[in-house]
Amino acid sequence: MEDFYDNSTSLDSSFAYDNTSFDEYEFDRMMSKYMYYEKVEFISHVMTCVIICIGLPLTLVAIYAVYSLVRNDHVAPIYVINLLISDIMQLCALIFMEVPINRDTFNIAYFIHIFGVAASVSFMVCIAVERYLVVSRPLWYRYKRSIRTSVVVCVLVWAFPLVFLLFFEFWDNFEVINVLISVFLLFPLPVFIFCLGGTLKALSASRIPSDEKRRIMGILVLVLLIYTLLFMPKIICFLTNRDVYSFTFDILTFLVVKFSPLADLVLYVFMRAGTIDKLLAAVCCCRMDSNDANISAA
Repeated sequence: MEDFYDNSTSLDSSFAYDNTSFDEYEFDRMMSKYMYYEKVEFISHVMTCVIICIGLPLTLVAIYAVYSLVRNDHVAPIYVINLLISDIMQLCALIFMEVPINRDTFNIAYFIHIFGVAASVSFMVCIAVERYLVVSRPLWYRYKRSIRTSVVVCVLVWAFPLVFLLFFEFWDNFEVINVLISVFLLFPLPVFIFCLGGTLKALSASRIPSDEKRRIMGILVLVLLIYTLLFMPKIICFLTNRDVYSFTFDILTFLVVKFSPLADLVLYVFMRAGTIDKLLAAVCCCRMDSNDANISAA
């Protein structure tokens, strides 16, 4: 009987020791995970501040520069101005999201940011369709385009994402909301592909000058690249079960979306006449210099 008591006592003490070790291991693991999360969030905070400091003043300058290009026979800058305005909304919302605020203010800023992202993607669709019509339906586009029509389109583009997001704002199922937002953001993909393929096909029979052809194709390719590289990862993150993707992937995809205002500035540069020709000339000069160096070395 004493042996049994001694054995049971030793087992209890051993279990207590193992339980203590297990608690210490869990605590260390949780602390290491917490420190990792803190590091990831700090890096995201620093990158977001850099994006805001660079993007906000440059976007304001770009809006002023594009506004001077709006003429009765030039419709595209109107969509670009609205695209840059949506970028301003995103950057201002990020400012409030990065400073210490209460939960309600953060939710409002997050809603404004999502609304800006949805409007940005919608105006990218308008730019792609407008470039496609310039090439494939030049006569129809010449007689149908007007500032008034573009303003009506812009009002509809602003209203539709706002109504869409406000409608689902009162839902409590965030999983369903994420899926619906992903479907909304996924809809432009076939439009971008169609406009790029249709424009490429129509350019062969078009009488548009070669420099203008390169500019149109450069804009469409850049729009597709911006959408694919910056928005598609977050769409995949929304469509994936939360138990599947990691915290790092969630933060990283959201950080990539924050780069969209800077990417839209690159799109504005490409829309300026002669930009692509200068880039091609620079590339050709680099190739010629490298070839000359190789020839001289030989």
